[in-house]
Amino acid sequence: MIKICVAGFSFFFSGVNDGSLGALTPYIIRKYHVGTEYVAIIYASSFAGWLLAASTNSHLSRYLDLGALLTVGTVLQLIGQLLRFWSPPFGLFVVTFFCQATGMGIQDAHSNTFVTSIKGAHRWLGFIHAMYALGCLVAPFVATAIASRIPQQWHLFYTFLVGIGTINAIAVLIAFRDSLKIHKQLAAEDNTSRSKNATKDIKDTLKNPSVYLLSMFYFFMLGTVITAGGWIVEYLISARNGKLPEVGYVPAGLWVGTFLGRVLLSEPTYRYGERRMALGYCVLMLALQLIFWLVPNLISSAITISFFGFFSGPLFATGMSIASKLFPKHIQPTALGFLFVLAQAGGSLFPALTGVIASRAGVKVLQPMLVGLIVAMGISWVLVPKVPKRAE
Repeated sequence: MIKICVAGFSFFFSGVNDGSLGALTPYIIRKYHVGTEYVAIIYASSFAGWLLAASTNSHLSRYLDLGALLTVGTVLQLIGQLLRFWSPPFGLFVVTFFCQATGMGIQDAHSNTFVTSIKGAHRWLGFIHAMYALGCLVAPFVATAIASRIPQQWHLFYTFLVGIGTINAIAVLIAFRDSLKIHKQLAAEDNTSRSKNATKDIKDTLKNPSVYLLSMFYFFMLGTVITAGGWIVEYLISARNGKLPEVGYVPAGLWVGTFLGRVLLSEPTYRYGERRMALGYCVLMLALQLIFWLVPNLISSAITISFFGFFSGPLFATGMSIASKLFPKHIQPTALGFLFVLAQAGGSLFPALTGVIASRAGVKVLQPMLVGLIVAMGISWVLVPKVPKRAE
């Protein structure tokens, strides 16, 4: 239980990091005197970090036990926050997101693999991903409170993340101290054979069609949620004449809904059929997005975005539950890393694309972008194979 709680806290840390960017985007734009297209570079940097993590996870797991792997992830994330809180130049500020994402990609992938091995994994997956949503919920409140009071010192918010990152690292060292070790090299094994085994796991992963189909779902799903959370504040300011201190809290509604959805809907989703329920959530998200688009009212927008988050909440953990049944055990760490990097590709590409288009056509392009992403997400979920019965 301690290890599950520590895994949940690591997701809380990830959520605070990700959830703060949307609220801070207007301050970043004005501090560094850049256009919305430059925010795209931040998302691209994060994606590069996730890509590095996915490409090295299999090799790292051949040399490091679970505790050591998680420690590497925590240290990289903490370094990213330490480089960020003193308002560095924009170039270095962008690099910190690469460092943070690399550490997150390592820690989150192996935390997920650990949790999927536990009995009743669907409940614990719901818990750890609810903690991510809780982090995303807390982030806009703390970030907006600091930034609105001292706009010139908004970057001091990252001292809060330094503190959480330190707790994350200490908690991992204590809870996973039994696996803080390097794998011993067998007599008949050398570094070359370890590398070959890791490469074989990667090849087996890339040959599995289910990996691509489920990754496509995550690609559109995270693209939808991160685009909505990352651009809603700027949209409400530019398109609906909202005031920055007031609408800065609106993303919190999205994450309140997401947190409650992950806590309350994980069991009904499992009991009534994960495939059927997830498709129903996609339909409800589309309906809510259309209401958000067609009813130009700030109160209505805040309410609909909260329910949007509620029904999107269980989708991530549901996909992980399906993945644990679709993928053979020996490729799960590699396959989950691949899922994460494709998810982050969507979470980086579509917000970045929205920023580039918005720099020319205005931030109103957010609405048709979200409608298209939700439709693509629903179609990709239908294409995910049904779970076969396995003897493992």
